[in-house]
Amino acid sequence: MTPHLWFGSRHRFVCRIAPLILAILPMPAPAQSVPVDAATAVDHYLGAQMSRLRIPGLAVAVVKEGRIVLARSYGIGSVEFGLPVRDDTVFAINSITKAFTGVAAMRLVDKGKLDLSAPVGRYLKDLPEAWRGVTIRQLLSHQSGLPDVMRAPTVETDAAVAWTWVQQQPVRFAPGDHFNYCQTNYTLVQRVLNKIEGRALDAPLAGEQLQLAAMAHTSYGDAYDMIPNKVPTYRWSLPGPFVNGYSAAAPDTPRQMQETSERFLPFRRASSGLNSTAIDMAQWLIALEKGSLLTAPARETMWQPLAFTDGTPGQWGMGWEILARGSHRAVGMTGGGRAAVFYYPEDHVGVVILTNLTGAFPEDMVDKIASLYAPDLPLTGVPALRIRLEEEGYEHAAAAAAAIKAGNPGLVWSEDELNDWGYRLLSNGRAQDAVPLFAFIAAEFPKSVNAHDSLAQAYHVVGERAASAQEYRRVLELDPANAAAKRHLAELVGA
Repeated sequence: MTPHLWFGSRHRFVCRIAPLILAILPMPAPAQSVPVDAATAVDHYLGAQMSRLRIPGLAVAVVKEGRIVLARSYGIGSVEFGLPVRDDTVFAINSITKAFTGVAAMRLVDKGKLDLSAPVGRYLKDLPEAWRGVTIRQLLSHQSGLPDVMRAPTVETDAAVAWTWVQQQPVRFAPGDHFNYCQTNYTLVQRVLNKIEGRALDAPLAGEQLQLAAMAHTSYGDAYDMIPNKVPTYRWSLPGPFVNGYSAAAPDTPRQMQETSERFLPFRRASSGLNSTAIDMAQWLIALEKGSLLTAPARETMWQPLAFTDGTPGQWGMGWEILARGSHRAVGMTGGGRAAVFYYPEDHVGVVILTNLTGAFPEDMVDKIASLYAPDLPLTGVPALRIRLEEEGYEHAAAAAAAIKAGNPGLVWSEDELNDWGYRLLSNGRAQDAVPLFAFIAAEFPKSVNAHDSLAQAYHVVGERAASAQEYRRVLELDPANAAAKRHLAELVGA
């Protein structure tokens, strides 16, 4: 199945600098009131992650009980000029912008100006009939079923043509039936909020938050704008051969670094387009916790996942992803495969990690860091498994999961969170690690079409064609009409 990932960037230049990146050493910046053991543990952990993933530069900040307790800067911000990351280094935060949009929406709810249960057609009149009944809640939680404007050919060049194009596309499903990460949702929210406030429909939404949280280094913009202290964004290009879009090359195959270029026209700036520092983001979390941005009831509403029509729990609140951490929660958002901000409400701890590498996936690092500052955070399930496999090797996935389950008999694994993790591995060229993880997921969810389809894809990428065909047959046993599985199976067996 398709993972919930989208980067939307273009490559600008290629630089063969693997030896330089591998030589990067962490460069900690001073922080206030940091327990030496926790700060040192963060340094060692992030240093290892930067080396493993070849991340040029990274900034981290930790918030606890309403204050910044850690601020660290590591590595190189501009590879071309060899400039280090500093406390005031600005990174693109991409889809974390959606969390700011969620706050902007809830600020209007606080003021009695916005009804989350209202259909979007109450606020915007010039919409296709099939769109008008979608509620504001369903837009913010990606349950609308609307077509994605990101597929429009002119999404980066002509907003009017792109918007006309997307309104002519069919809806994907009835509102509330499924989850589908869709940028159209946030363009609609942007226009609703701006209409309520009497602004231009495509005006940015986070201005008040930036002022209230004293975020002096945070602003909207893309690669076409001059943004002080902003570092470029890079990615390691994966070598071929490719199978279903994923690299099937050996892990030690040389890679090239590329600089990326991103374009966020104003009509998309409820979805993407903010740039910030780790310290600014930490101040934003503090403002949220202290009630400077929202009342406590509005904040809690924002952080409650919206259930689907059939009553199945969702994984998204109002612009924020909501993840279970035992009896606690991690609420947050990721951006571009390179930035993550998460807050743990029951522990009053927040973690911000910003990098300049697409594919760094810092969302996989935040739980480990949070646990160093939140000793009561119950890291079971997916985060415990992720930490263990990164230390011990992914070939131990089944045994490690069984050990974690034995220590937590009531544990319920999150299939969606596991599946997204597996696809992050695939997208990073780590197919050999993805296979045992997907095999565990398929064993844990034997009747899941998605689980067997994902395992089939991973087997195909690593060249295990017979095993891949077997998994696609299992998909068809569960879902006989699955056209994609039929097509892939025919390719594998030569039918």
